[in-house]
Amino acid sequence: MDGLDGNISIAGLSVLLQAGNLHPVQLAKTTLERIAGYQDQAIFTALLGERALAEAKASGERIRSGRSRGLLDGIPVAWKDLFDTKGAVTTAGSAVLTDSAPAEADAAVVKALAEAGMVSVGRTNLSEFAFSGLGINPHYGTPHNAASRDLPRIPGGSSAGSGVAVAAGLVPVAIGTDTGGSIRIPAALNGIVGYKATRGRYSMQGVYPLAKSLDSLGPLCRTVQDAVWVDAAMRGRAAPEVGRTDVSDLKLVIPETVVFDDAEPGVVTAFEAAISRLEKAGARIIRRAFPIFAEIFALMARHGALVTAEAYALHKERLQGADAERMDQRVVARTRLGERISMTDYVAILDARQRLIAALADNLEAGGLMAHPSLPHVAQPIAPLLADDDLFFRVNGKTLRNTSIGNFLDGCGVSIPCGTGDAGMPVGFLLSGQRNEDGRLLSAALSAEAVIRGDA
Repeated sequence: MDGLDGNISIAGLSVLLQAGNLHPVQLAKTTLERIAGYQDQAIFTALLGERALAEAKASGERIRSGRSRGLLDGIPVAWKDLFDTKGAVTTAGSAVLTDSAPAEADAAVVKALAEAGMVSVGRTNLSEFAFSGLGINPHYGTPHNAASRDLPRIPGGSSAGSGVAVAAGLVPVAIGTDTGGSIRIPAALNGIVGYKATRGRYSMQGVYPLAKSLDSLGPLCRTVQDAVWVDAAMRGRAAPEVGRTDVSDLKLVIPETVVFDDAEPGVVTAFEAAISRLEKAGARIIRRAFPIFAEIFALMARHGALVTAEAYALHKERLQGADAERMDQRVVARTRLGERISMTDYVAILDARQRLIAALADNLEAGGLMAHPSLPHVAQPIAPLLADDDLFFRVNGKTLRNTSIGNFLDGCGVSIPCGTGDAGMPVGFLLSGQRNEDGRLLSAALSAEAVIRGDA
């Protein structure tokens, strides 16, 4: 629209903006028009038109007068509807919060990106209360996977609208949350990049929680370079500190436990083709069993899931009142499982978690990063999941399986497109690091992205 390619990266837009070849107001108007005119109106829960145009005008004045705030000045950004934006209601994808008071202030990371000059254009849809990996929402509609050409398929959740908004070319970046895979899943299923930072890398002030022991944040965008730039701004840095390394310096460990179980052949083929390319480029590839992965799921079977315990504690009063009838009953059913988790179970989960986090280093060679498929399957058709709750829960569990390991082990991860599987749908390649290894992970992802995609 207006001759502007919706699939251009942040880096590409930045060149145009900083050179004066594209005005931030023109970009903001085009972005808002593209969103309003897009056939799928379930992607956003609200647009921030007035704010966007005001921020874009201020950005244009700064750039014209030589006072640009840097690489991201004038770049549009969308926010998952868990982040407070001043004057807007944070719905968390739920009908029960629509009558809540508007936020009195921006969330800390919203403020950080505004200070970097970014232009907030809207709030994106999600699974209700961020508690599903599929992205289905009965209240605001379910965004359709942007890569599907045959029939409506799941967007992945819970950052469903964020993933589709970027993949559809509506915005260059959207910020999501990730408690069990909610950034990496929609990124993988829609064929874009999704970076889940180590929990605590960014402030959670003003972000609606799901499970505070697991909640983390990060961008969904078109390239790893874009993620690196946004990561720096979310931490209040003036410029990114992450640089490239040589692919031949990479050491990737492929876990042979859990992550390939019941994986679709097309997913495995795409992943292994990427591994072959990396190996030919000089990366060292190591394959080994990861017994701690199996132990995580045995722990959940014995004591319950950490996310479920904390989600139930958060929503206990709501589930005992009239609000429960106004919620997605699949979310209600899953959250109520937390009632069965005793305090003794919860403490046992936390104790085991710390032991397994410490044990992770023993499963990785020094300097190694984990590599495996982001998900064991491509995006599934929506209709069967709406018709069969048992199927919904089975697919949801499988969808969350590979990514939730990284949340439980308190690490960081980047999902990068590596090819296609069944029905020509995207497959994600997940690079993961240990807690607070974000810089090394992003550097490796930056260096390997072209090879993983098959562009090098």
